[in-house]
Amino acid sequence: MITLASDFGSPYPAAMRGVLARESDARLHDVAHDLPRQDVRESAFWLRFALPEFPPAVHLAVVDPGVGTDRDALVVRAGEHRLVGPDNGLLVPAARALADDPPVAFAAAVGDPASATFHGRDVFAPLAAAVHEEGMTALRETGRLSRTDPVELTLPAATREGDAWRAEVLAVDDFGNAITSVPGAAIDDAARVTVDGTPAPAVRTFGAVDPGDRLVTAGSHGYVECDVREGRGDEAFGLAAGDAVRVVVERPEN
Repeated sequence: MITLASDFGSPYPAAMRGVLARESDARLHDVAHDLPRQDVRESAFWLRFALPEFPPAVHLAVVDPGVGTDRDALVVRAGEHRLVGPDNGLLVPAARALADDPPVAFAAAVGDPASATFHGRDVFAPLAAAVHEEGMTALRETGRLSRTDPVELTLPAATREGDAWRAEVLAVDDFGNAITSVPGAAIDDAARVTVDGTPAPAVRTFGAVDPGDRLVTAGSHGYVECDVREGRGDEAFGLAAGDAVRVVVERPEN
């Protein structure tokens, strides 16, 4: 299997799929092509969320604000998985999540691409096909891959201060749920949470509040998120990806 993820929208991914179909016999699976445009960190968060659900595969991911510059084309070995994409930090959080051992990164030698603006088609899709068909060992033996230290990207962690957490908004999903870096376990048994001065009940399900009401819950990704039932949490709490946020957890009185 080769999976594909990008911020390309449509129809650019079709060209990448065409290259992969021409140059490999892999099953192709689209993860998403509406990753946050040119936002490497938020896209890295979503890749870390989604890719560990797949069986071993070659994962081709492209969110590449530096397309056409001298940044490397990267292949990362993470356990039985292989990740292919630009060396801008995008692949690193997912690679760490895919294996118990530290991932190993390789810079790929690539020819002169046909376009300086569409390396997804001209660089990364052929590279992913080569990794799938030939394997990393063969590519290393022919000098097409060489060990490198990749650009690091570490998603921010929350800091606890008593009953409060200083955190960041890691991402906002299409429903408007604002996902913070506070670990979900922080609101276990909480009665209420105050987010930058805005109070909301801490609940397990959206159905625990009325339509239009704010809520705070632990999402499927393992982090505290700020939501509205049948509405947008980012608007109700005034949050956007990258914002600093202070979260105060209130426990029920005994």
